Amino acid sequence: MTDLSHVNIPSLRSRVSAEEWQARVDLAACYRLIAHFGMNDLIYNHATARVPGEEGHFLINAYGYAYEEVSASSLVKIDFDGRVVLDSGTGYGINQAGFVIHSAVHRGRPDVGCVIHTHSPAGMAVSALKCGLLPLTQNAMFFGELAYHDYEGPAIDLDEQKRLVRDLGGAAAMILRNHGLLTAAGTVCEAFVVLHWLERACQAQVMAMACNTELNHPGADVIRTTNERYAPGKRRKITELEWPALLRMLDRRDPSFRE
Repeated sequence: MTDLSHVNIPSLRSRVSAEEWQARVDLAACYRLIAHFGMNDLIYNHATARVPGEEGHFLINAYGYAYEEVSASSLVKIDFDGRVVLDSGTGYGINQAGFVIHSAVHRGRPDVGCVIHTHSPAGMAVSALKCGLLPLTQNAMFFGELAYHDYEGPAIDLDEQKRLVRDLGGAAAMILRNHGLLTAAGTVCEAFVVLHWLERACQAQVMAMACNTELNHPGADVIRTTNERYAPGKRRKITELEWPALLRMLDRRDPSFRE
């Protein structure tokens, strides 16, 4: 087996547009943040971003890189059919299951700029509950429209794509039953922040249910009011404060995601 542990990746900055490079930096930051908040699963799962100005192209991680290693230049550009458009020179390919899930959403939802899928313990736990996500916390009540998709086995069947898109509909988040979590939003930051809120809601629910005591269920009016107050246009736009703060945090720790 070839040793790929010390691959020297040349910068792709001069080979792509300024808009694509920014998308690469943001997506690489997203991978580092998923790892930082403990939502990664070894080398598995994916965050993908549509390439600005290039219809049918999106960025995905090289299959074999840990999330802490992902950088702007290590990302692979592929098309909706899984063909590599621009390789990053890592020596790794892409994951077929990641391509199936992510290409389905990018193709079926032109409004979506970023898709994230995770296998966090809390997310998997809630995905296995018949009740799904309960409106027990403010974080959970953010999700007025939460989609669900039944498990069909490892996502390598192209025929599943139409059911994924159908079940997601226009939602920004979906629980893949017996599998994990998925978010889809206009920007990388929006997709990550929605994922973070969904993950925290799942963590809180699992912890509350584990206490083995009666749960306090807010009333329907409170749930509706809370969701309405989180609706687009009611508060500031996501990315105005969260993303710059998160990037500053990454820069203090390890700015290599920008390379």
